[in-house]
Amino acid sequence: MTIRKQAAIVGIHEHPLRHAPDKSVWQLHFEVARGALADAGLSFADVDGYFCGNDATGGGLAMADYLGLRRLRHLDSTDMGGATYVMHLAHAAEAIAMGKCRVALCTLAGKPRTAPPPVVVRGAEGSYEAEYQGSPPNLYALAARRHMHEFGTTSEDLAWIKVAASHHAQHNPNAFLRNVLTVEDVVNSPMVADPLHRMDCCVVTDGGGAFVMTTPEIARELRKPLVSLLGAAETVGGQFGGHGIDLTRSGIADCGPRAIEEADIALSDIKYASIYDSFTITALIQIEDMGFCEKGKGGAFVRDGNLISGIGRLPFNTDGGGLCSNHPQNRGGMTKVLEAVRQLRGEAHPAVQVPNCDLALVTGVGNLLTVRHGAAAAILERSE
Repeated sequence: MTIRKQAAIVGIHEHPLRHAPDKSVWQLHFEVARGALADAGLSFADVDGYFCGNDATGGGLAMADYLGLRRLRHLDSTDMGGATYVMHLAHAAEAIAMGKCRVALCTLAGKPRTAPPPVVVRGAEGSYEAEYQGSPPNLYALAARRHMHEFGTTSEDLAWIKVAASHHAQHNPNAFLRNVLTVEDVVNSPMVADPLHRMDCCVVTDGGGAFVMTTPEIARELRKPLVSLLGAAETVGGQFGGHGIDLTRSGIADCGPRAIEEADIALSDIKYASIYDSFTITALIQIEDMGFCEKGKGGAFVRDGNLISGIGRLPFNTDGGGLCSNHPQNRGGMTKVLEAVRQLRGEAHPAVQVPNCDLALVTGVGNLLTVRHGAAAAILERSE
């Protein structure tokens, strides 16, 4: 069975706030859900499938109760960190295709800027790893340093990814960082975890986002252009007992090609890419793993504005991405879905809108790339 064109995204909403000290996580979930349903022309009473990650306070059951989802027939609170919401594109489509639900709602919300979540030790080895005080910056720095060692990648190469994001963020009135940066700005910013500078890191923001999926038949009756899911795949990466660790590879190397295969397209057909960007090195590794360039050639690929819409051949993260716009609850998968839909609808800012955008890639990498992580990829199409 395939999920190709079995479900469509009909509603999206991204919370405009990046600093929300006066709102609870519950409120943020409600507001993004309400916004996505309004965008679709639907209501809470229409929802019979709910999808979320562990950012949903109290879990999926408690959040579904809070949102008043009285007609719920299907609930999925599977969590893979930041990859969760890309993964749930497939999970929702599968449920719709099997008749388990007809209108699926997926939400994300959190307040890491004003109410940082506690550090959670994960994995059977977590208690041993905790002694080394690993954090996202220093663990992703391991990947960056290894990539530099193996392939000659430079800090300047990584900086081009932040530069591209900043060129896009200047046109997003809600972006957390809107100043256009240069390579020099990035490499001269304070060192956080060698070789990653402050500007190699994503922003930390409150807020959230949501999307609504439904059957193609219902979608055609609603107000928005039809954005169909063509293909999707997910996987995990980890230590696996110390065997086969590769700090320069993500799970996207496995699930990305499978999503392309199910979509029945060529990689060269993709017009726009929403690439998960918790750090500049995160995006670089995924660009290689998807096959946009050879492994180790990512530095050369991203140079000279090759990711900037209207200039480069792979427009990416045209809202500014996690590096400049929004990374709510320290999870960027949801915002990647939302900007891909905007591009396919032709609703991105005119300065960054990709002409004739009909195929988009979305990727997600959750948890910690160099320890254990989840990865998901999806292909979206604007259909007639």
